Amino acid sequence: MPISFADLPALAQSAVPRVSTPFSPDQVLWEETVPGGAHWSGVLRRGTTLRLTDLNGTANVSALFFNQEEKTERYNMPDTLKAQHTAFLTSGHVCFSDMGRILCSIADDTCGWHDPLCGVLNEADMHAQYGEARYQEHRNAMFRSGREGLLIELSKWNLSKRDLGGAVNFFSKVDTDEHGGLSFQRGHRHAGQYVDLRCEMHVLVVLSAAPHPLDPATAYAPGAVRMTAWRSGTAGADDPCRLMCPENDRGFINTERWFL
Repeated sequence: MPISFADLPALAQSAVPRVSTPFSPDQVLWEETVPGGAHWSGVLRRGTTLRLTDLNGTANVSALFFNQEEKTERYNMPDTLKAQHTAFLTSGHVCFSDMGRILCSIADDTCGWHDPLCGVLNEADMHAQYGEARYQEHRNAMFRSGREGLLIELSKWNLSKRDLGGAVNFFSKVDTDEHGGLSFQRGHRHAGQYVDLRCEMHVLVVLSAAPHPLDPATAYAPGAVRMTAWRSGTAGADDPCRLMCPENDRGFINTERWFL
């Protein structure tokens, strides 16, 4: 029988409470829709929240995060997971940089599980699974891999493939079996689910909406994602993301010292 990461004693973070971050329409800074398979990048200032919404229940968003002021500092997947004793991300968790600071925190999440382990879809695997649809024949309906999309966006900021580290796959859940095999859970996603990423630093966000590398679908049909940004402020002293574990509190302290 397949077992979930959440069933493992070391990963008992599934009970982390959701943190509601309501906002009104007049607080919205901007809103944009990223079509399935497309890519996007931009800078979000400290105290801004970015909500990602899965419009059709078929989205996967592969994301990288960088300190906009010093791009050699970026999201560190191993530190993020081991500091919080987890193998998935949801409300109350944070994304650590390789300098021990908090790039962003997950202030709210209706999805409940986001995969930080499996990387992004590359072109060879995409062609093997879905075939090939080039721009010359298919224009905007062309097939794009997650790796290609992220590399295109990185190049806009004078970054390259050496900066392509571990990504978070938002809206995607991966289970493991008793032999350590990984399986993609397609029924985990539902239309309208969202995740709120609250920026605790000035963050360069790089996104691809290409399929998850373990998605077993035979047709290339990644879902669209709506992005909504608003001024939310940063985590306060009693914020659940800060209180989730001592490591998170130290990360917030390190982050606040950066801005003194």
